[in-house]
Amino acid sequence: MQKQAILRDLKKKMVFLAGPRQAGKTTLAKEIASEFSSSIYLTYDRLEDRKIILEEKWLPSTELIILDEIHKMEQWKNYLKGVYDTKLSHQKFLITGSARLEIFKQVGDSLAGRYFLHRLFPLSPVECDFSKVKYTINHFIERGGFPEPFLADDPIDAGRWRQQYTDSLLHTDVLDFENIQNINAIRTVFELLRSRVGSPISYISIAEDVAVSPNTVKKYILILEALYIVFRVVPYSKNIARSLLKEPKIYFFDNGLVKGDEGIKFENFVATCLLKHVHSKIDYLAQSYSLKYLRTKEHHEVDFALVNDETIEKMIEVKHANHSIDSGILHFHQKYNIPAVQVVKELKKERMEKGIVIQKGINFLKTLDL
Repeated sequence: MQKQAILRDLKKKMVFLAGPRQAGKTTLAKEIASEFSSSIYLTYDRLEDRKIILEEKWLPSTELIILDEIHKMEQWKNYLKGVYDTKLSHQKFLITGSARLEIFKQVGDSLAGRYFLHRLFPLSPVECDFSKVKYTINHFIERGGFPEPFLADDPIDAGRWRQQYTDSLLHTDVLDFENIQNINAIRTVFELLRSRVGSPISYISIAEDVAVSPNTVKKYILILEALYIVFRVVPYSKNIARSLLKEPKIYFFDNGLVKGDEGIKFENFVATCLLKHVHSKIDYLAQSYSLKYLRTKEHHEVDFALVNDETIEKMIEVKHANHSIDSGILHFHQKYNIPAVQVVKELKKERMEKGIVIQKGINFLKTLDL
């Protein structure tokens, strides 16, 4: 699905393909390259490739130029603007990277109107169904959706992958992204976030634990977010009376990094699937979707809200095995008449109760479009 969408967009503009490290961007890029008679793959991380990139020394006959990790180059947007504006008519550019390419803003420089953004996230049940890959929810929760640990035959190999993956993120990607003086502090923030998934994050509280300033904690979390390690879900406030809490909730792209009980791990997995669904709406349909959560001063709370054009389309409360309706989702549904579903991992019978759909986790996740 994504491959065909990217091929269509390459005929019109540059394509940015962003997403977490080892989510499959290089594999997808090379599959796309196979559709062209002449292509070249260059990564800024490799010295030999870097020279070719800087001197633009690909053959004029090359149809597809794939540039990986180009955001590590100084003034990379100016560089892309130049090569794209002077390219030959038959040439296409696919830009890939393990950071949020769309967040890099430079004064006096703009790629506006020159690219389409596609994001590649870890596997989901819908994607596995489409590709005819066998799975269980428990397998997703334990292994996460990154292809290598997800498909590994030996759980020990999956564990070794995660250990190396985490070390690479914190010791290579973070330092490449920004000059961090205290790498131990950002690692401590990372470890604290692993055990606080799904709860509103207090920068002050974490700052006290790590012995740094709240602004430093916020900066570190933004770096982890920019590198697709975590993502924030912020509270929705419009038209919700007395809405409170500006603090975000934090979730991990790699479900295997989450520390907590089965309920927290399942909530994180649902969050990753909802985020993938939201970004498919944004990237492919140009719809103004976002993922939020709800909470009031009276502590009525709902885990997630799918928001379209600033209007809540659906509320989602996530439970591991609680069959009774959650008081928070019931409050918002009765007060604002917002469509609501309580997603339960372990559920014997689906039903509608007080206007709220109570649905098995696997069945809900299968309804999310890619």
